[in-house]
Amino acid sequence: MNDMISIYKPDELSMDLFYSILKLRADVFIAESRSCYPDIDGRDLDAGTVHLVVAEDGKVLSTVRIMDIDSCAPRIGRVATTAEARGLAGELMQRAVDLCAPDAQIQLSAQTQLEGWYGKFGFQRSGEDHDDDGIMHLPMIRAGQGIPA
Repeated sequence: MNDMISIYKPDELSMDLFYSILKLRADVFIAESRSCYPDIDGRDLDAGTVHLVVAEDGKVLSTVRIMDIDSCAPRIGRVATTAEARGLAGELMQRAVDLCAPDAQIQLSAQTQLEGWYGKFGFQRSGEDHDDDGIMHLPMIRAGQGIPA
């Protein structure tokens, strides 16, 4: 599946692809989760952001966003996958982790029910649960190699 994953910097996203990414995220985060969520936060087009995308026949099946990818504390987020392709999320998430520097302390905010799933990729809880637009989340971090958790 790794050969199905495409990586885009903001200036490499076509309008159609960017629209499809935002549409998938709206379907998952707003419609499916029944949350009035401000997904478009102005960070998708930042210079340090990359988007990982799995698409088939022009349809985005899964996407992940990494912000501040070249920093010592990148942030993975906006992990979204269509219901029929949920099995893709794990490989896409692993690829996102692998793209970050080995010594980076990767951060994310996880829905509380996904704490164990993110734990499979080395993430550990780093704070208390909090309500994020009606959905409980928790902060998580993945310590870089040679850095104590």
